[in-house]
Amino acid sequence: MKTVLGTLFLCVAAAAAAAAQTPVAAILDTIQESAFNYFWTQANPANGLVKDRSTSGSPCSIAATGFGLSAICIGVDHGWVSRAAARDRVLTTLETFLNGPQGSGDGYIGMYGLYYHFLDMNTATRTWSSELSTIDTGLLLAGIVDARQYFDGADSTETLVRTVADSIYHRMNWNLMRNFNEGILMGWMPGTGFLNYGPWIGYNEASIMYILAMGSAVPSHAVDSLGWAYWVSGYTWNTYYGYSYVSFAPLFGHQYSQCWLDLRNVADAYMRTQGITYFENSRRATLAQRAYCTADPGGFPGYSDSLWGITASDIQGGYAARGAPPAQNDDGTITPTAPVSSIAFAPNEVMPAIRNMWEHYRTQLWTPYGFRDAFNLKLNWWDTDVIGIDQGPEIIMIENYLNGRVWARFMKNPDVQRGLRVAGFLTVTGTTPVAPPAGYALSQNYPNPFNPATTIRFSTARGGPVSVRVYDVLGRLVTTLQDGTLPAGKHQVTFDGSRCASGVYVCRLVAEEFTAVTPMVLVR
Repeated sequence: MKTVLGTLFLCVAAAAAAAAQTPVAAILDTIQESAFNYFWTQANPANGLVKDRSTSGSPCSIAATGFGLSAICIGVDHGWVSRAAARDRVLTTLETFLNGPQGSGDGYIGMYGLYYHFLDMNTATRTWSSELSTIDTGLLLAGIVDARQYFDGADSTETLVRTVADSIYHRMNWNLMRNFNEGILMGWMPGTGFLNYGPWIGYNEASIMYILAMGSAVPSHAVDSLGWAYWVSGYTWNTYYGYSYVSFAPLFGHQYSQCWLDLRNVADAYMRTQGITYFENSRRATLAQRAYCTADPGGFPGYSDSLWGITASDIQGGYAARGAPPAQNDDGTITPTAPVSSIAFAPNEVMPAIRNMWEHYRTQLWTPYGFRDAFNLKLNWWDTDVIGIDQGPEIIMIENYLNGRVWARFMKNPDVQRGLRVAGFLTVTGTTPVAPPAGYALSQNYPNPFNPATTIRFSTARGGPVSVRVYDVLGRLVTTLQDGTLPAGKHQVTFDGSRCASGVYVCRLVAEEFTAVTPMVLVR
């Protein structure tokens, strides 16, 4: 009898504890509303600029401002701000960026249509000797495009929002930011120009920047498909903890672009070859990091399947680019935005981490604007700051998890669709692509990398004119391997690079309505 009563007591106690837990929906709603409050109150209402972080005297981060534009739209849908007030704040922000002076150095908001990384909160001009930042401009632009899509009313103010947004976008000279290189360069600095700034290559947060750059409606400002081919040529496919994916250790690189881009059912040539989408890639990266923290190879206290999250963040005494796997600057610091912003990718694995932080560490972590940036249980260190580029992905990705509204409206933008087409994205169903014209294909060259020769295989559905040309990364024609009529079927040509320098080359196949490109790497 005592055993039965004891068991009954434990069951009742467990049920009472479960009943006392804050419902999941309420936790997510609180995180979202608190993040919205950051972007609404940690901004200058006179110009719309958003602070980089919550500390007094912080400058504006243009990336945080981009996230904030989307957060304001979400705030309207949740009833935290009126549509009229949100519309006016958004228009103020856009007019600041459209009308601010463009030029080299302090006293200017940007150059070449792009913007300096940090701006003075009052004057809206360059501060902290910051660079003209391509990635931060890209994140700002993503928020601008999202706001343009959200304010779709016929009244004069919402019409003006769309007009100003388009004017900002189409003024940006993305092609100039390549400086005759294959990829978009990371920045430009007054006085020294592009010196010391390399190109964006390989998988990280910059895919949204490339898509928007390729989608520009101004041909002279747009980046062509060779830019995407160069970007993809730096990918590395790895397997960690049983998950195979294109790796990038800090989770923010898997999250930022997909705050806006819905990549669940579209894929470029690279991902179609791998049989997955970028969304699935981010899901695997999320699960691999959770598995890493569960294994806890560094022996850090707290790491588990319900307490994890490693990304670029504050650490005790500074700031570091951090991630895993593979371990990158892992010192035991946990960053709440890492799991929270992955909720759309892996909700079942993310929610236990959110609940754990909410129920056991809220006293040390929570602020009126949401979770602080980071904490370290080994060091008993708790960050003091809330950071805009943490709160933005949190509110947006929770929204996408709940209803997909941000994805839905952003993907309807014609410039975004143009950028995806230029990058070679096609609709896929599961892992099976909805094929381009049936019977046409361009395979990856083999071997790759190669020295000095490589074989290129392709197939055509019908007899007709076919061209196969090789270009260097500046878009200059290197050689024509095929230019004439071929019958339907499988074909192959050989590219001999014995007279070429080491580097990335692009093979381009054109056969009737079918066009495809593939990057090739010559290593001498």
